[in-house]
Order: sequence, then C-alpha cells, then structure tokens
Amino acid sequence: MADKRKIIIDGTEIEVDPAMTILQACEEAGIEVPRFCYHERLSIAGNCRMCLVEVVGGPPKPAASCAMQVKDMRPGPEGAPPVVKTNSPMVKKAREGVMEFLLINHPLDCPICDQGGECDLQDQAVAYGVDFSRYREPKRATEELNLGPLVSTAMTRCISCTRCVRFTTEVAGITQMGQTGRGEDSEITSYLNETLASNLQGNIIDLCPVGALTSKPYAFTARPWELTKTETIDVMDALGSNIRVDTKGREVMRILPRNHDGVNEEWISDKTRFIWDGLKRQRIDTPYIRKNGKLTKATWAEALAAAANAMKGKKVAGIVGDLAPVEAVYALKGLVEGLGGHVECRVDGAKLPIGNRGVYAGTAKIEDIDDAKFIQMIGTNPRDEAPVLNARIRKAWVKGAEVGLVGEAVDLTYGYTHVGTDRAALESLLNKDYGAVVDQPSIVIVGAGAINEADGEAVLAAAQKLCEATGSKLMVLHTAASRVGAMDVNAVTEGGLDAATNGAEVIYNLGADEVEIADGPFVIYQGSHGDLGAHRADVVLPGAAYTEETGLFVNLEGRPQLALRAAFPPGEAKENWAILRALSSEVGATLPYDSLAQLRNALIEDVPHLAQIDSVPENEVVALPEKPLGKATFRNAVKDFYLTNPIARSSVLMAELSAMAKARKETPVAAE
Repeated sequence: MADKRKIIIDGTEIEVDPAMTILQACEEAGIEVPRFCYHERLSIAGNCRMCLVEVVGGPPKPAASCAMQVKDMRPGPEGAPPVVKTNSPMVKKAREGVMEFLLINHPLDCPICDQGGECDLQDQAVAYGVDFSRYREPKRATEELNLGPLVSTAMTRCISCTRCVRFTTEVAGITQMGQTGRGEDSEITSYLNETLASNLQGNIIDLCPVGALTSKPYAFTARPWELTKTETIDVMDALGSNIRVDTKGREVMRILPRNHDGVNEEWISDKTRFIWDGLKRQRIDTPYIRKNGKLTKATWAEALAAAANAMKGKKVAGIVGDLAPVEAVYALKGLVEGLGGHVECRVDGAKLPIGNRGVYAGTAKIEDIDDAKFIQMIGTNPRDEAPVLNARIRKAWVKGAEVGLVGEAVDLTYGYTHVGTDRAALESLLNKDYGAVVDQPSIVIVGAGAINEADGEAVLAAAQKLCEATGSKLMVLHTAASRVGAMDVNAVTEGGLDAATNGAEVIYNLGADEVEIADGPFVIYQGSHGDLGAHRADVVLPGAAYTEETGLFVNLEGRPQLALRAAFPPGEAKENWAILRALSSEVGATLPYDSLAQLRNALIEDVPHLAQIDSVPENEVVALPEKPLGKATFRNAVKDFYLTNPIARSSVLMAELSAMAKARKETPVAAE
C-alpha cells in the first residue's frame, strides 16, 4: 500500500491513501459530502457537480471532490498538508447554485412519485435548495422509455447522473443504455428502444437518486414509512445474498438488497428482487388428505394423525427440497432416522462427497474472485445460476483476469477462453503447463450441472487435480440454497436418492418440487406452494416460506447466515421445524426439543461451525480418489433462470419474464 498522505479537512488533520479522492477522504474523516452521480462501485463521471468543495491554494473556484485525488492536491506553504473546506461560503453558494440548476427542469411530482420519502434529491434540496424558483421558462419534458416489465421510467425527472448507464455497462455487462444529445437535448435512452436483457437490471432502481427509475410491480402500493423492514437472507440461489424484506401488514411489498462486501456487495438478481408476488399465489394454507383420489381439506389433528398412521412400522425415507432452512432439515433427519429410515438432500443427483466439506463447500471465498488472476469454470453458466456472482467474475475480468470455460458456450457478459464442451476438454486442461499461473491467486468453479451426472465424482476429482496444478482454490456453484447446510448436518445417504428411497413405503417430502416420485409409496408433502410435490402427495402439510420463519442457511462458500421472519405464514400454515416436532410426538418418536432455541442448541452441539454466523470456516482439503471421466458433454443445471423453484413458478411476473427471455432467444437478429 502506498504511503499515507496528510490532509486537513475542515480543520481536522487525517492521514489517507493518496490514491483516494477528496470525497472518499471526507468520508474517512466522517464528513458527509452530497453527491448524485458518484457511486463507490461505479466509475467516476463527475457530472452532477453536487460534491463541490474548496481546495485552499488551488484554483479560485470550487473543485469536484469525486474526481480529484488527494495526491493531485498542492501542499500548503512550507510543505504544510493541503487544506480542504467543505462548508465555506464559496462551497455553500456553489452547492445552492448546482441545486437550483438541477431543479430547473425537475417536475413537482413528489406527491405522486414512488421515490418520495427515500429520494436523494428531496433530502439534498432540503439542505441546499431554496423554497422558490427564479425560472419562469417552461420545464423540459421527455418521452418515457420502455425498459420492460420491471423498471418503470419517468425520464422527465432524470437529472442525467448516468448511474444507470454506468451500472448496466460496467456491472451488468449489457450495452443497451446510453446518453444522447447535448445541453437541453441530452437524454438517457436505450439503444433502438430495446428493453433491458439482463437479470440484474432491477439494481438501477436502487441506484437512481431521483424518481426517474422506479419499480414497476411495486408502483403506487406503499410509502416507505408504512413498511416494516426486516433484514434477512435470500434463497433464490445458493449465493445467500443479504436482503431487506419490506412488509405492510402480513404482505411482502418489496425486497431490497443489503450491502455485504463478502457476498453480494450491494446487488441482487431480478428473481430475488421481484419474486414476492409468488409468495401470495398458489399457497397451501391448510392441511389436505387424499380421499378417493382427491385432496380434501383437513384439520391439523386429522392430517398429523393420517401421516403418523402411515409412518408407523413402515420403511420411511425423507427428501429435502432446495429452500429448506437447516433447522427443518435437522428435524427431518432426526425424525426419519429415529424411525430407521434414510434422508437425502442431493435430490438433483449431485455426486457430492459425504463429510468432505473442502469439496462440497469448497475452499474459496466469494470475495477471492475479486483478486483472482485466473478463473476456470467447469459445466456452469453463472449468469443464470448466480447472476451476482457472475457480475463479480466480470469485475475480475475487467481488472485483467483470464477466464476459461469448459461446457456450453453461453453469453456471460465478458470474454472467456472456451476450452470445449465435453469431458475430454476437461482432461486436456489437466495436461497443460500452467507456469506463472501457479503463483497467482486463482479459482476453479464447478457448476451443479457438472456434478449431477453419473461421473460427478470423477469431475470433482479432476477439478481438485486442476486446483493442485494451478494453485487454485475450489468453489462449487450450487443452485440450491439449502444444499450446503443439509450436507453439513449429514442429511445424506450413501448411494444418493435411489439408495435412500429404495424400498421405502413412505416418503416424507420436505419441499422438494423438482423430483418426480414414482407411484407406490405413500407421500407426505410439507411445503409452502401447491407445486409438483403437492400434486403427488397423499397428505399435505402447509409450511412457511423463507420470509415467514427464522432459519439458518449456509451459502455455497460455507458461510452460515441467519434469515429472519418478515411476515407470518398464511392461514393454517406453520413453521417447518414445528410441524416435524408435532408429527414426531404423534408417531411416538418425540424429538428432544420444544423450541427453536433448544433445536439450535442441539444442532450446534452436533455441527459446531453453524454457530459462527456470517463467518467462513477454513475447510480441510481431502483428496478424492481419481476415477475415469465419462464421454458426455457438460449440461448446465439451470434451463430457465426465472422458473427454478415453486415460489418462482407461482409468480405471474416471473412467467412473463421467462416468456420474454424465450422470445428474445428465438428472434432472429439481423447481421451486423
């Protein structure tokens, strides 16, 4: 790190990295500088001029603090540290002038604007604006853009900060937005009026400092001060993005990202952000029992009795779905194994080694991607499997990382070396000489599609060998949020799903909606949505969705995170662990805890690292035995990004986005 440089801000002397901008130095000193266009994760534009400060000894005019570095400041007399003033009369006058210019064309939309109450322009107009206008000219108006079903536009409100343009270009990696024209004619627009083709586009709603870009599905439904805000964890993919769920009464109104540098920075995917309409539809809100081939409503007592009678003295198997919290998985394992049965969480056939955490949770952290110089992906499409992780890989690529892919050739928003599509291409990587790569930080990322085939173990062993050859860390890109946590509590059976369910007379299905269960066994389904699992069930027990109960989720790097309850389950639905606890006493194999706290204590006694919330344990590397690779080509695990789980399949918006994505693929594009 470079030597620190002394600088005096508003009379306070601090030491900062000379590469910092004055604005960042002011933040270090705890002094707030207003800004509209500056954002720490985007390139510097310097075009709103709100962050003006006075640099003593510099030019006799205010300087844009976001675009001037500390090292470019002239020292004072006799080598004294340079001096910055953020509250002098010159600065005050300059900021008031900038605010007046920004408001020349801004409409008085606040009462009908969705940004009202959380608008940067409102806040800063209070601090730096005046309560009258000197302009008598008519305000400029512009046409609205159609960016698709997610982002609502009111471009007359736009102040040309270009944050949306910079985000879509630099982070999301699409080139559909830009600014055209000059002076009064300048406007933000999309190329040939295209809608945005990115699964990260919702982030421009958060970035917009005014009401020009707002959420279309959330439009005119609530004001920020009416909402109850709950900080929790997302389960749409295995990344474990940190989110805030805003509720009004019992209803989830919107989902926003929370900043977590180690996981999702401050971005979330569109599925995470807009999934909430799926939480209201097709919900199972009362127990059902199948009578004469039809599911009929029942009371809890009847449903639990029917399930218990079916389970007593029978061979039971338990299967774990993709969205189950660790506590529910642990309770299911306790119940089923107490009856002499087997439990399995690898319902997609993933050949993850039992007990080898250095493989199934990997050895790489998500933030290791930032500094990686070499990233090799095997059988994955992170743009669909974890869009926020994909943006992180793109960031590394922009900084010069070399990216390679074995598997289907897809558009990942960045350049990569396509090694091939089959197992032979993976073998060819093992025979290469990597030379200088070994001494650089590097990562091998294995996709879920690569390990759920018959030779999944051989692929993982080859990936481990590649890590050894290149000095890389291993990351397994799971698609199921519950997978690592379920592997941690050992909800697995030697031989996988077939071995667990082989000869089972009763199958207890904990929210697994992507599994076809053959005719024969009696099926008890516990879940939140009337999806595939409920259609096959003989008894349906209504459980809570991920926003409706407190639970642990372990993300793909092995970081345990706590999801908190934001709303209550609808109707008769109950928390998942509580249903299993109630059923256990009906069956006569009572689980040894009566509260979530007692369950957690038992869980942590069994799996101590789950107590370390939000930290990534070091995983020991245990080498897998080498096995011959098959001949097949790699197939990606996610076929349709928008319809991967029962909540998404219940969402009208996700269905529309899925149809749009399909149509976009099929539309022939004219030759350039």
